[in-house]
Amino acid sequence: MDNVAPSGVRVFLVDDHPVLRNGLSLLLTQSGHAVCGVAGSRAELLAAIEGSRADVALVDLSLAEESGLDLLDDLTARGVPALIYSMHEDSQSIERAFGRGAMGYVTKREVEDVLLTAIAAVAAGRRYTSPEVMRALADRVLGSKHDGEAALSQREEQILLGLGRGETSVEMSQTLNISFHTVETYYGRLLRKLGLSSMKELRKFAIRRRG
Repeated sequence: MDNVAPSGVRVFLVDDHPVLRNGLSLLLTQSGHAVCGVAGSRAELLAAIEGSRADVALVDLSLAEESGLDLLDDLTARGVPALIYSMHEDSQSIERAFGRGAMGYVTKREVEDVLLTAIAAVAAGRRYTSPEVMRALADRVLGSKHDGEAALSQREEQILLGLGRGETSVEMSQTLNISFHTVETYYGRLLRKLGLSSMKELRKFAIRRRG
């Protein structure tokens, strides 16, 4: 394959789906790489990353009850560059990943050569954005579907984050020390600012945005 990483790149896989991890392991070893560790959660990552001597961590954003975004600080602190490999293709997830320290981003519907090229780039210390990621970022610049995000207040961001975590209105009212009815009022404001028509859409947006 053209533009693939040289033999010897040590890749640490972070994904909570064993079947996908097995498939990636096969692809990587057949391409001359070494899978030096696997993890499906932050706890598993912290237990295994230290002795792995990883050159690159391939990280999914959706890890059961956790977000792969929360692992990026851990990887950065240990000098392991992170390459996001995710089903999330929205510009918000992409921007948040790079903002948290990711070195590259590839979507899961792209061909194998794109992933291997990304591994080569990140292992060499270069940032990498795949074709689908570039398209999503271009769409964001040319006209986002959710321009209202820029106008969200700090409290609205907190409510959106709570929804992304699956918290109820009662739980958020207790956490933020505001009334249940105030939480409901913020829902209405978020719907208007984001151009959404229902709470179902708002919850889906919040979950997707959290990654």
